[in-house]
Amino acid sequence: MPRFERYQQGTPSYVELVTPDQEGAKAFYGPLFGWELEDVPLGDAGYYVAVGKEGDSVAGISGPMPGMEDHPAFWAVYLTVDDVDAVTAKVAAAGGRVDAEPFDVMDLGRMSAIADPTGARVNLWQAGATIGTVRANEPGTPIWHELVTPDVPAATAFYADVLGVTWEDQPMGEGPPYTCLVVDGRQVGGAMPPPMEGIPPYWGVYFAVEDVDAAIERATGLGATVVAPAFDVPGVGRMAVLADPQGGMFNLMAG
Repeated sequence: MPRFERYQQGTPSYVELVTPDQEGAKAFYGPLFGWELEDVPLGDAGYYVAVGKEGDSVAGISGPMPGMEDHPAFWAVYLTVDDVDAVTAKVAAAGGRVDAEPFDVMDLGRMSAIADPTGARVNLWQAGATIGTVRANEPGTPIWHELVTPDVPAATAFYADVLGVTWEDQPMGEGPPYTCLVVDGRQVGGAMPPPMEGIPPYWGVYFAVEDVDAAIERATGLGATVVAPAFDVPGVGRMAVLADPQGGMFNLMAG
């Protein structure tokens, strides 16, 4: 039962689906991953869906931001920081962009939204009452987070500068090495160039499943689209890339 009590700076610590159809997302992800879904009223702003497993926080499902009601769904990744104001203040000088200055999320924590120099957007999270994802690395929960960008050196240098993290190459057999995000000597995420042209830079999430092929069959039955059929990565596991019925892309992984 992999449960977390804290995350060190630079570690991916939460994922949040931003979707124009929260009810549709609940109907898809709930049965797909066995999630517990709780609607949290937000007054005039609608509601937020807290996602859990066995009572532990796993993720969230949010409605669209104002002006983005027609935008396809997407998964947003959060990186933990010790002081969100201090880290956000470094972003512009390091070549990044601040999309939302730091603000409090009730008593849960404090956050900002930024983009690295290659355009990949990510959120920064300073824990308050919650660290973010409490249960991870087991079926139905996040197991890996990955930056996809056409300029891996520029992006990784940015995160090293503003977060104090390091990166290392992981050999991948006969193919090019994979770049791993390292925090305190532990690999906590990765970075790679897009597998094909035309894919914009983004941070993505992998969800653990017991059987990728069975999960694909279950997901397509619920309305998902297969973006990349199941494939094996030697020494790592079996993976696939899917899109939910609202267009939100996510990865499956069994290793």
